[in-house]
Amino acid sequence: MSKDTSKKWQRMTLLSLFLGYVGYYICRSNLAVATPLLLKEGFTKIEMGTVASAGIILYTVGKIINGYLADFLGGRLLFLMGMICSILFSILFGLASGLIFFIFLWACNRFFQSMGWVALVKTASRWFPVERHATVMAILSLSFLFGDAFARFYLGSLISIGENYSLLGFLTDWRTVFFVAAFSLTLIAVFVYRTLNSSPVDVGLPEPDANPMNVFGEEGNHAERISIKAVLKPLLASPLFWLICIMNFSLTLVRETFNFWTPTFLNEVARFDIGSAAIGSMLFPLVGGCSTYLAGITSDRLRGRHGRVVLPSLVLLVLSLILLATINVSGKPILALTLLSLVAFFLMAPYSFLSGVMAIDLGGKRGCSTVAGLVDSAGYLGGILSGYTIGMIAQNYGWKMAFGGLAGVCCTAIIAGIVYWLIQEREMNLAQALLPKSNSEVPDV
Repeated sequence: MSKDTSKKWQRMTLLSLFLGYVGYYICRSNLAVATPLLLKEGFTKIEMGTVASAGIILYTVGKIINGYLADFLGGRLLFLMGMICSILFSILFGLASGLIFFIFLWACNRFFQSMGWVALVKTASRWFPVERHATVMAILSLSFLFGDAFARFYLGSLISIGENYSLLGFLTDWRTVFFVAAFSLTLIAVFVYRTLNSSPVDVGLPEPDANPMNVFGEEGNHAERISIKAVLKPLLASPLFWLICIMNFSLTLVRETFNFWTPTFLNEVARFDIGSAAIGSMLFPLVGGCSTYLAGITSDRLRGRHGRVVLPSLVLLVLSLILLATINVSGKPILALTLLSLVAFFLMAPYSFLSGVMAIDLGGKRGCSTVAGLVDSAGYLGGILSGYTIGMIAQNYGWKMAFGGLAGVCCTAIIAGIVYWLIQEREMNLAQALLPKSNSEVPDV
């Protein structure tokens, strides 16, 4: 087939994966949007934080299990399975009452949500050439950033409509948020089912080669099923893998904190009403998306030297968190959104690399989703703290103390980032002849 045919199918795959993961986020951001409504019904920050943390625990476990399943069963099957199950448990959550049921159903939802990203990584590894990996994964990372922003705007707008028009007051019911989210993901799942293929081979096209620096070597070009032991042995021996996990622990804690608590922070401190707080919170993923895309293009121009992008971003992230912890934003919505945007810009660029392009680079086609799952699971061990622990600190000591603590945690990521940069630069200098030549223009997708 022609080169144009190959590009056509790559773009369709990119669109299908992008929209599919946007759909995942509609059934994930719904709890953050609904939390201020649940707080008005008498639930406490600690209780809602417990629901969120329980979800992250199952999400972490799911990343480990489903990462290997995506390598074993294939990306398309798992991508669709996660969607269907997330739809089911979102509906059940909207029908439930009581903290115990909330914890159980949200944990189940997050377990099946963990199928999405690892399946996406598996599929992308088989469709796109290595010289475009950073740009492609940056674009696909926009799906969870813009998906998060869209979900908050979409669901928050419905709440605002309900607040302003008494005949539509049912839109201010937190249950409606979950039902609308489930219906929306159902429509997207139908589109993905009809458009997504696991591999170029399914449409008569050749697969591009994997990154030659993957931990499996030449075997990383093959996606055949192998045992979990054969996947893990070379991976666990890689120092880059452990450094990525350390960075992801810190950055996922920060990201999950802002994902979950931003609407509540804007409502309580910056004095937004509930609907506006949900809409305002979408600025965080929107700004993060811009930095993610710029970082992906920059990394491809640097021929995959990710450390040159990651380390400066980590340093500036810590400085941004310190500003948020020390500047008074009470009743100052513009200032609050500005500082949140700074955190988002310097957080999401390095975060998007860790379980995206770095996972594909390390795991090749053989183990990339296992890498993505393990890296994400390490991250969500930190993310577990974003619910109960951050909620407790914010309730007992205030938001400034919570943000200051996050700045301290991210200093660990800076140390890991320095070591990662040094090791990767050394390895890439030794293996430079094996890497594809960089393009003079931004890679075409």
